[in-house]
Amino acid sequence: MTNKTTKLILLGENIKHARKAKKLSQNALADLLDISREHLAKIETAKRAISLGLLFDLCEKLEISEKDIFDFDK
Repeated sequence: MTNKTTKLILLGENIKHARKAKKLSQNALADLLDISREHLAKIETAKRAISLGLLFDLCEKLEISEKDIFDFDK
């Protein structure tokens, strides 16, 4: 795996963990972000990269800092 792929996987895992910590389903978070559940699922599984704008919205909705979402050492 490339370094980029590894980071996308870790980012997706962090997003999924933060979503579950807020007790949100993929459907619920996708609705808050105005995207499809499928789009969110692809982000969480590193099959699709997330745009910066969507990442900022996601962090706001999950009440998590951008710094924390990129903490790959957890």
